[in-house]
Amino acid sequence: MEMNSKYIIGLDEAGRGPLAGPVVAGCVLLLDDFPIEILNDSKKLSEKKRNFAESMIKEKACWGIGLADHYEIDKINILNASLLAMQRAYDNMMEKLAEWCKSIRMDCIDKQDLNAIVDGTFCPDISCNVKSEPKADGKYPSVMAASIIAKTYRDRLMIEYDKLYPEYGYAKHKGYPTKQHMEICRKIGPSPIQRMTFKIK
Repeated sequence: MEMNSKYIIGLDEAGRGPLAGPVVAGCVLLLDDFPIEILNDSKKLSEKKRNFAESMIKEKACWGIGLADHYEIDKINILNASLLAMQRAYDNMMEKLAEWCKSIRMDCIDKQDLNAIVDGTFCPDISCNVKSEPKADGKYPSVMAASIIAKTYRDRLMIEYDKLYPEYGYAKHKGYPTKQHMEICRKIGPSPIQRMTFKIK
């Protein structure tokens, strides 16, 4: 697919590797006036810089968030759940698009003028041209932005889960397979948000 449109949507996810919680996807459309120098792969930014970038994305870009929960991950596997979350993030962004265009005093963008880039090797089922590319979150500003809003959203969600299930330490490790996380699961059993199809080593 030729990326000949000036309207490039970025799609990325956060949370494929954890043993608990949802996978979260972000979808972002940036315009040329966005300060792309503040962006990077979300994993390469400090928490402070991620949060600042997130605030700028939500102020200046059109964006959407989508989730697939631990039940869906167990039912359809993490790859398909990630693609489903991306589809939901895209749909969420598209619901905002007309109003966003109006707010910045520009003509509404037709979805035929949109192209999407997905970080990875598979594409979600969405209603515009889409291509996947490994390491896109380190190359395309819109994908960097998507990775940032996905990670910040998921991190905050896991902090909220920590309040419900404090013994699991979700605020610290966000559900990833740390030694602490695996030990508590072996000791007291899985939490209510555990991905039961993921093996605890």
